[in-house]
This record gives sequence, structure tokens and C-alpha cells, in this order.
Amino acid sequence: MTTAIAAPFRFFSLQVVRTRRLGASLVRVTFAGEDLEYFFSDGRDQSLSLFLPHPGQSVPAVPFELGDGWWQAWRELPDGVRAVMRSYTLRALRRDPDEIDIDFVLHTPAGPASAWASGAGVGDRVVLLGPALADNRAIRFRPPGDTDLIVLWGDETALPAIASILESLPAGRRVRVWLEVHDAGDVRELVTAADAEVTWVVGESSVDALREARIPAAEHPYVWIAGESGCVKALRRHFVRERGIDRRRITFVGYWRQGMSEEQLRAAE
Repeated sequence: MTTAIAAPFRFFSLQVVRTRRLGASLVRVTFAGEDLEYFFSDGRDQSLSLFLPHPGQSVPAVPFELGDGWWQAWRELPDGVRAVMRSYTLRALRRDPDEIDIDFVLHTPAGPASAWASGAGVGDRVVLLGPALADNRAIRFRPPGDTDLIVLWGDETALPAIASILESLPAGRRVRVWLEVHDAGDVRELVTAADAEVTWVVGESSVDALREARIPAAEHPYVWIAGESGCVKALRRHFVRERGIDRRRITFVGYWRQGMSEEQLRAAE
């Protein structure tokens, strides 16, 4: 049973149909489900909430049949029962058959989501809270129409969004990208028709590298930065104070915070 909550989002009951290792610490999981015919997104950094089962559970415990009351009821479930919730970016949506891809970063030591992804197999079941309208508030990459330079920064958690953004950009669009990964095995060719220059920084912070980098002159730049919350905030200040970019032309998203679980991060918000 699928219950809509508040448009433009709804719950989707999905199962794993295949997995593929993308790099040293990245794995792509492909999901399918009858409900995906109602899943729509035009965004390139579409945010999703994924609910995962605990070991020993066949399905994640999410009381979505309660409609708008699901959130409070979910929070009141015991720790070992309540489904693990994590935020991810939609990597791809396909039709005929209806499928979505989500890329996971595998950590050591593994958290609950990383552990689930590393052992995911065909038929494993999850619940997804995702978009039922193609244009929705969980899409953040929205360059203004007059943009003449796009600057992207992200760590490995933002790699799926940046790869998707690059794939969507037209030929000739000027783009400068900085990507921070912990393992050289995660560096790979990114597909784009744009005039894109991609800088990979392995095993160290790319914040200083970006601060010192020469960025092409532009009258109307647009900046998108996502990843660890502290780095994102530092870079936003840098672009506003030191580069003189209008803060309204900067999109910044903290995907995670050093030393905090997603549950702790949500509780602190």
C-alpha cells in the first residue's frame, strides 16, 4: 500500500534489482517497484529520503499508512525497530522498465546505511520518500537564466549530483568543478558536453585548493556547493566575502556533518 503524504512527495515501496561497484568506495544500487510510475523528477540534484531495514528485518519499519502522522509514529518506534533513514541524491530515473539508481559511499567503519549497501542483494526491500511532481522543493540546482559560469564543489557524497548536473549541461556552458574524494580509486571520467574543467583532490581537503584557484572572470556566475556542512559554510563565506559573488547566486547544501550521525544532525536542526 502506498500512501501520499503532502504533495509533491509520496512513499514508494521498492526492491533492489541489481548492484554495481563504481569505485573503491562507491556502489550503485538500482531499485524497481510498481509505484515508480508515479515518481517524477526533473532535478539533477534531487534529494530523497531512503528508509532501510535493520539486520534481521525483511522490510523497513515505516508507518506510512498513517498519512501525515507517519513522522511522529516513526520517531516513537524503538531504536532497534525504527527504519534507518538517510538522505540521498537520485542518480538516474529510467522508464520501460521503471527504475532508479542511487549511489552509496561505503565507509570504514561502516554505518548502518553503508553496511546495508555493501551487502545489498536482489529482492532486498526499502521504502523511499520521493517526488511525485517533477519540479519540487527538494531540487536545489537552479542556475539563473543569465548564468555565464557555473562553479561546482563537492565531496564524494555530492559526486552523484555533480555527475548528473554535468550530464545535463549543454555544449559550450562554462563549468569549473572541484571534487574531493578519499581514495584515488573513486576518480573517474565524468560525461558532459559542457566546457568543463574538473579538478580532483584525493585524500585531503579541497577547500584550500579552491580558495587559491583562479576562476575565470564572469559577469553572472552561479555557485553550487554540497558536502560536509563545515566545508560548505566555509566555502560559501569565501565566495561571498573574497570572490564578491552575490549570495543569492550561491546554492549550498550540507549533506553531512563531521562527527555527527544523520539522526544527530536532524535533531540539531
